Amino acid sequence: MEKSNSNMLGTVTRDPMYVTLGRSGLKVPKNGFGALPIQRISTAETVHLLHKAMDNGMYYFDTARFYTDSEAKLGEAFADGRRGRVIISTKTGATTAEGFWHDLETSLRLLRTDYIDLYQFHNPAFCPKPDDGTGLYEAMMQAVQQGKVLHVGITNHRLAVAHEAVESGLYETLQFPFSYLASDKERALVEMCSSHDMGFIAMKALAGGLIDHAATAFAYLMQFPQVEPIWGIQRESELDEFISYQQNPPTLTEEMQQRIEKDRQELSGDFCRGCGYCQPCPAGIEIESCNRMYLFLRRAPYEVYLTEEFHQKMLQVRECLRCGRCREHCPYNLDTPNLLQRNLEDFLAHWEHRDRYLNGQK
Repeated sequence: MEKSNSNMLGTVTRDPMYVTLGRSGLKVPKNGFGALPIQRISTAETVHLLHKAMDNGMYYFDTARFYTDSEAKLGEAFADGRRGRVIISTKTGATTAEGFWHDLETSLRLLRTDYIDLYQFHNPAFCPKPDDGTGLYEAMMQAVQQGKVLHVGITNHRLAVAHEAVESGLYETLQFPFSYLASDKERALVEMCSSHDMGFIAMKALAGGLIDHAATAFAYLMQFPQVEPIWGIQRESELDEFISYQQNPPTLTEEMQQRIEKDRQELSGDFCRGCGYCQPCPAGIEIESCNRMYLFLRRAPYEVYLTEEFHQKMLQVRECLRCGRCREHCPYNLDTPNLLQRNLEDFLAHWEHRDRYLNGQK
């Protein structure tokens, strides 16, 4: 199978609408297509979106073995001879060499390809290294030697693991949450990657949906020429908006700066980022949605969330087992069970007076 076109490679890029991912040399548009949300739409809808994205200059697509049928949908979209014109990154959450090979072969089969442009360890609790006893890094290097993997990366939500990965020199890219809600520590991590010639891929550029003004998010990230944002897309209207930015990138205005400062104040402290690593919940709670309901009710029209569907989801919080699993898996060390209870109480207070809220009263 034809490898990605050579014009997608280069050690230097000066066009602000493109990013070179460190020493990998992969040159990608500032618009990366995050393929997690396409799990929620049909294959036909997905193929239409992916073709439209590609035809309009968005040729970098990021998925994962963890994202149910996302890889299969990408495979369907690019099986018609388009594979050599796109860059695909995917991820393995394997903890053993055996699991690594199973994930890699599965991804290759579903993506209908014989190579992965960028293969990433998916949010490991540690930084895989040679001779660490897991065999993971050795398996990755063997996959590179076999030509099944072209470039090697790692994703994470933990600063300590991210720092170790950068300092190790073993990885070409790091994928980490980064948006205008980032702290000084995250901004320092971006610079650290740059100084180590390591590509930085920004996940959660819209903070898991809490940032509701994409133009501001995009304009903020334009200040970081070494950062490649991937935008989670499932609707054609969302795709159209990001395509428009490729031709006419928004610039940071005073109004945008004010919005950023307001959001930083409102979203400071302990809040759920919606990363999903606490799932699945043994009690069937949809933690990602329920744990951010307090913020959703203050950042979106009430009619979106004061529905019977969300009412039932929130009531499921009462079934919390207090097992501690969500706390153990949260990369942000949130006290998730108590945070869920606070969100439930706030939702029920709104629910009790929903007619008033839905009629525009406070």
